[in-house]
Amino acid sequence: MKINKVAVIGGTGKSGKYLVQHLLDKNYSIKLLLRNPDNFTLQNPLIEVVKGDARNFESIKDLVQGCDVVISTLGQPKGEKSIFSDAAKNIINAMNSNGIKRYIVTTGLSVNTSKDHKNGKVKMATDWMYQNYPETTTDKQKEYEILAESNLDWTLVRLPLINLTTESFKTETSLEDCKGENISATDLSEFLVSQIGDRSYIKESPFLYNF
Repeated sequence: MKINKVAVIGGTGKSGKYLVQHLLDKNYSIKLLLRNPDNFTLQNPLIEVVKGDARNFESIKDLVQGCDVVISTLGQPKGEKSIFSDAAKNIINAMNSNGIKRYIVTTGLSVNTSKDHKNGKVKMATDWMYQNYPETTTDKQKEYEILAESNLDWTLVRLPLINLTTESFKTETSLEDCKGENISATDLSEFLVSQIGDRSYIKESPFLYNF
């Protein structure tokens, strides 16, 4: 299937900026969900801005209309209740009502799946997240469970610390364990865009890391 337009959520976040640039470099048309469009300065004829919020179903419905794929690098807004499961429900419903199947989304190392054999460091990091950020960590797990029950062709990419760099390194994926402590934002954006046409990780949650 030819991909004409990509809906992007979280495109002004730290890693989202790299994703947007990578999509533009590949000549994809983008619909970008923005809470505050006035703060967005990137001018490009391939970008269409939709003002709205991921918690608002109508915003997501407007965003995905006319798109073939949805990619989210949504981060947690400061001082608000956890956003991830609310956003996931809206995205799934809006995609279903528009007949869109492919959804690519990022999350953290703390998400657990039945295929995991996490090493000691990753298990400790997961426990630390539950102790220090219980609400968002629990909500990210809930997001995974909501996706797992959906009929979308989803891929949930689990990430270690993101390095905001234009440098590229060797990357590896695993469905069981994260064997690297970092991922370059450039390598992440490249992987996310590669997943638009790659079906290797449909309904899977790969770890992505540099090594």
